[in-house]
Amino acid sequence: MQVIESFDRGADAFPDRACFVLADGSRSWSFREIQTLSHRIGAALARDGFGEGSKVAVLSPNDPVAFTALLGALRINATWVALNAKSTPQDNADLLETVECDVLVYHPKLAAAADLAEGQVASLRTCISLLPGGRDGDPVLDDWMEPEGTQVPLVPDRPEAVAMMLGTGGTTGRPKAVQITHRGIQQMNLAFLAHLPEQDPVQLVAAPMSHAAGGITFCVFAVGGTHIIHDGVVPKDIFESIERHKVTRLFLPPTAIYALLAHPDVRSHDFSSLRHFIYAAAPMSVDKLKESMEVFGPVMTQTFGQAEAPMICTVLTPRDHVEALESGREERLASCGRPSVVATVRIMDDDGTILGPGEKGEIVVRGDLVMPGYYKDPEQSEAVRRPGGWHGTGDIGQMDEDGFVSIVDRKRDMIISGGFNVFPSEVEQVIWGHPAVNDCAVIGLPDEKWGESVTAVVELKPGQEVEADELVKLCRDRLGPVKTPKTVIFRELPRSPVGKVLKRELRDEFWSGRARAV
Repeated sequence: MQVIESFDRGADAFPDRACFVLADGSRSWSFREIQTLSHRIGAALARDGFGEGSKVAVLSPNDPVAFTALLGALRINATWVALNAKSTPQDNADLLETVECDVLVYHPKLAAAADLAEGQVASLRTCISLLPGGRDGDPVLDDWMEPEGTQVPLVPDRPEAVAMMLGTGGTTGRPKAVQITHRGIQQMNLAFLAHLPEQDPVQLVAAPMSHAAGGITFCVFAVGGTHIIHDGVVPKDIFESIERHKVTRLFLPPTAIYALLAHPDVRSHDFSSLRHFIYAAAPMSVDKLKESMEVFGPVMTQTFGQAEAPMICTVLTPRDHVEALESGREERLASCGRPSVVATVRIMDDDGTILGPGEKGEIVVRGDLVMPGYYKDPEQSEAVRRPGGWHGTGDIGQMDEDGFVSIVDRKRDMIISGGFNVFPSEVEQVIWGHPAVNDCAVIGLPDEKWGESVTAVVELKPGQEVEADELVKLCRDRLGPVKTPKTVIFRELPRSPVGKVLKRELRDEFWSGRARAV
């Protein structure tokens, strides 16, 4: 089954239902309108010689027509290349070059990025502006696509064909391009439908549609759900939108949820329509998670995955959250849940041995959710393969006796101080719990005596203050001296375009110019 069939399933069953609605309510598009538009775009791509194996990139802020362009690409079995409008033009050009992109559909606000891409990417044959005001000589989508009423025949079923490619984020150097098959995306859809069942869902989209917030639209399309489109995370707008549109689900990374919780009006709005508030992409403070349950209701839903095994390898359902508190198993709120119905998850040591409950090792996954490999990069593809057909996530974790998986840390983020292993996430959980703290990152800094000294880089909430000594004492009382930060630095944290804290970039600032990096 091809990904476009998930969309068509909803469009055929509910043609007159709203598919996309702008957050302010000024414009909406029915499923019939979006389906018709995607046929016209797909037909124009086919007319110009593109089809299965062609790579079509869409570069735009959150926009219904931009998302329809990628539906048009999927309609002819071309591959959607996911670009983040908040990434630098150079980063996006590098990804386009890596995947040997053929077509770039861009918003006129991002014409400069199209300029850079055209000059760098030798494979790029066509650039199309979504709206008037793009670069001279580039066709405008409305004029370029085929006439009203044009239909594209349903493509042959090729579940192993690559539906989507996206770059790995938060690293330095040239990007690796993750290949996600139609089968992989459909497995993700089935897992979301199984674990997050809803009748007539209304999903708010504020995070970039080019990544997780866009990936989880397809399961909502399949059941005729509506998407409320925001261009970015503005807390007040999100609160009002949930009330106005009776939103039932939304996805945000933890850092964005912290911004919602820090807003002074967060407790003065009606969130009773919510059924699932999905968080993923990074660990979340247990204290802020409990606050979220108080504010938004018993709706918090965590999923764990990565670009190479998208979104839902594990899931911590709303019921799991509530039961963790009611049963006195609060530590389970720090877990990422149990394996989803489409993934087998285990803990593995460096020798390829599967470990038992409570033992720490690499989290490994297998199943159809996992990518076939990085595009034209067999060496890096092999580097994440583990014995027995497992995919190595690079995350260190453990599984309890009931199957709940906890991420201890990234392998690369572990601090070795005085011969002891210190996992930053453990320290971060304590610091996150202080009411003045908005976010933090714990890293190891060079130290002549200890090798690395535990250091907390802390971002405070607006208008809040706390002394470094208070945070140090908090950690010492909870964790003991070895894991307690030797230094606390107050500053803004560097973030990726999707809001993740860039620990490697932060670490590189302090290790720069040294002969060793550990």
